[in-house]
Amino acid sequence: MTGFAAGEERWRARLGTLRQVVRQELVSRQLTAHLPQAPSRVLDAGCGQGTQLLRLARAGHHVTGVDSSSTLLDELRHALGGEPDDVRARVRTVEDDIANLASWFDAGSFDVVLCHGVLMYFADPEPLLDDLVRLVAPGGVLSLLVRNGDALAMRPGLLGDWDTALKAFENSSYDNRIGVTARADRLGDLTASLADRQLAVRAWYGVRVFTDTAANDAAVPGEPELMALLACEERAGATDPYRGVAALTHVISQRP
Repeated sequence: MTGFAAGEERWRARLGTLRQVVRQELVSRQLTAHLPQAPSRVLDAGCGQGTQLLRLARAGHHVTGVDSSSTLLDELRHALGGEPDDVRARVRTVEDDIANLASWFDAGSFDVVLCHGVLMYFADPEPLLDDLVRLVAPGGVLSLLVRNGDALAMRPGLLGDWDTALKAFENSSYDNRIGVTARADRLGDLTASLADRQLAVRAWYGVRVFTDTAANDAAVPGEPELMALLACEERAGATDPYRGVAALTHVISQRP
């Protein structure tokens, strides 16, 4: 994968912090309503340490995770070691750049394809989108989590970084919190790109409306506060106008 490797160590260091926990929990909740009944065939393209992959395998789905990072895949395999035999049996991992998906899988191989937090690291995401769509079976679901290009000025603006906020109005690229220059997607453009590939957007959500400006190392609060926080984030992520200014956009599309 382009880009991300330069910030991988910072990413790993922040797993388990508030911002990451909110992201993973919200995506899981939002995705659940659109999943086919288990067992289904799931591809997690750019699976990283496998947070979503493990949740889906525990729910009875057969999951394949592809990632170029041997370190993150080792962490996933270590986590799998603590799972029951039936969960481990439902997981396959592939170490390779996701730009090579076409060489690994036949068209229509998966009922669900996930690509979360990955498109932002591709200067030209169109070839990857082609590959992802190709792998979705008829009636299948494609879940994309992208940086929200319609609200790129929100974080720097709320933090008082006015130079960066002004630039965000004119530019779809940005320097993210792990020190990598990445790219944002606008919902309208992404919807049109999917429509061109015969996929219809069935739902979309915002992720991290209220917690995106939290410090990089902000700790997860106790259970009662966390549950209240997640309830607010989940409600906002599904409600206009709040979802439109979230840091991330979660798009659920489906092949006819």
